[in-house]
Amino acid sequence: MKSQYIKRVVLALILILPSAIYIILTTGKHNFIHLPFVGPQTDSTFHVIPDFAFPNQFGDTITSKDYRGNIYVANFVFTTCPTICPVMTYQMRRVQQKFEEYPNFMILSHSVNPVYDTPEVLLDYAKKMQADLRNWNFVTGSKESIYEIAPFYFVNAMEDEEAAGGFLHSEFFVLVDKEGRIRSREDDNGNIIGVYDGTDVYEVGLLIDDIKVLMAEYNLAKKDK
Repeated sequence: MKSQYIKRVVLALILILPSAIYIILTTGKHNFIHLPFVGPQTDSTFHVIPDFAFPNQFGDTITSKDYRGNIYVANFVFTTCPTICPVMTYQMRRVQQKFEEYPNFMILSHSVNPVYDTPEVLLDYAKKMQADLRNWNFVTGSKESIYEIAPFYFVNAMEDEEAAGGFLHSEFFVLVDKEGRIRSREDDNGNIIGVYDGTDVYEVGLLIDDIKVLMAEYNLAKKDK
């Protein structure tokens, strides 16, 4: 009798547990699936990426309105970067491939050398890096506009003669939600990490996990094939 009882309990758990986990993950009310907000905030307002408008690799003007309503990952690179940018772009492509079947997911890569990185140059770079440009924009613009928006993502972007390639920029990927708010996980000490190292395979893996968490918050599903 005891053996049969244990079997019934185990069977019930096998049947019920997956459904219970799904409900928890899709309600957006569990601590494990709510990503904290990054940046200064009050009871009613959160840090938000400001409005922007940049030419992309096709010469089209991409604005903040194109990204509102979408989860996106942002970073800062330049096409003549001799060090980390190819690694970052490769890792960003890895992120893109993980979510190619999902709607409302986009990527935004800003050039920190916008004088050289014209739309034509960016398009060549994107093709070379095998980026899928259906939801990934490489943008240029004035130095002022690029450098001024970088701090809102809590990253650096500037000219620096001593830096490799003549430009200093952060290696970080930044996760932004559908309302333009930066989101990130907490570390083991309860501190919000804020950004993800785009040169580190493990941290990019954490980002991929956190994008899934954010999608569960919004209850996003794969595109219909």
